[in-house]
Amino acid sequence: MTQEKSSWAEAEFKDIDLGDQRLNKRAVLLAERLAQKPTASIPNACGGWAETAAAYRFLAQEELDWRDIMAPHWQNSAERMRACEVVLCIQDTTELDFNGQTITGLGPLSYEAERGLYLHPTYAVTPSREPLGVLDAYMWAREPKGADGVRPGIKESTRWTEGYERIAEQAAALPATRLVYVADRESDIMAPMVKAKELGHPADWLLRSQHNRTLPDGGKLWDKVTAGEPVGRIQFTLAARQAQPARAVRQQVWAQRVALPDAAGGVVSATCIVAREVDPPAGAKPIEWRLLSNREAHDLDAAAQLIDWYRARWEVELFFHVLKNGCRVEALQLASMARLERALALFMVVAWRIARLMRLGRTCPDLDAALLFERDEWRAAFILNKKKPPKHSPRLNEVVRLVAMLGGFLARKGDGEPGVKTIWQGLQRVTDFAAGLKYARELGE
Repeated sequence: MTQEKSSWAEAEFKDIDLGDQRLNKRAVLLAERLAQKPTASIPNACGGWAETAAAYRFLAQEELDWRDIMAPHWQNSAERMRACEVVLCIQDTTELDFNGQTITGLGPLSYEAERGLYLHPTYAVTPSREPLGVLDAYMWAREPKGADGVRPGIKESTRWTEGYERIAEQAAALPATRLVYVADRESDIMAPMVKAKELGHPADWLLRSQHNRTLPDGGKLWDKVTAGEPVGRIQFTLAARQAQPARAVRQQVWAQRVALPDAAGGVVSATCIVAREVDPPAGAKPIEWRLLSNREAHDLDAAAQLIDWYRARWEVELFFHVLKNGCRVEALQLASMARLERALALFMVVAWRIARLMRLGRTCPDLDAALLFERDEWRAAFILNKKKPPKHSPRLNEVVRLVAMLGGFLARKGDGEPGVKTIWQGLQRVTDFAAGLKYARELGE
């Protein structure tokens, strides 16, 4: 009898240590089940009532820290980073809305009457946008505002500085890899920049500017930069989003080294880049980005590289999309925030895997599919599409497209590559059929 190849979950959680071998096995099995049916509820994802009850008992383990569940994924993510020259460490915050559910420990969201929690991960991707994993995460619930309208507790803005510190710690363990902290406008505060300066910039930083700061010479930041000569123009295709079709974008680019005043009377040296769209289509809002970075950009190539790295920030939005809509985490019905955190620890790994399949199918189409799919899974993708499975494992892109076709991707000549939605929908059919193939083999059929 041939030994079955370990599943993706067994490989990703190989070194999990929850203090009890039964808990270790339960975590791996639950991750597999949630990945097989990401849109299903926990009872529908599990194989029967006994397995469902065991899943709920696992999530109810009060002594179990969600960070211990994610620890092996964090370690594997770092190992994937080790092979890269540059890794973009993207940070962002999203709301998880559990309004109307009786879950203890939650707090207000953007509106004081809403109930939920906040998730702030660090998502590692390569410059070519290959997702390497979740490096770190914060989860918290806000405290209600007091009678004076002030919210007690630690200032939420500290997560940006602490996030940079965690990336700096990771950089020390990866001396051959340059880490770049990437964040959107909410991170445009001086504290992370000052902290990076104090630490000697073990990791670079790149963020979108939202404050037109007054400079030490009295001028305004953005005005000073755009008053100079542009370094040139760039062109790229803006991907389709929601009701907006894909379109070509041409931007004029300025880049200048500036001194940003900090609160202690000192300055932080930074490069400010302004990328302003030229001749946008009629009715379209011109795309303009103002970026800040510790890295220097003396010419168009260097500035264009930083702009391209910032554009990769979209990958964390894609990750949130998979987490909320593919994994439907806001539909979880659990008794407490602590149980939600344990479930979210598993779902973050599941969401990463789905996003990774999509990206690698595009950027590394000739990879061996066996690197990411079990044999029964890629064979199921062929059989369900009424195609004869090959004797040897096929190309990754071929399997990803077949999976997506089972989720509604039409694969017409002008359709391009599939998105995450058709992939997560197709994966459910593939994994169900693959389980049937395995069971039939065990029965000797």
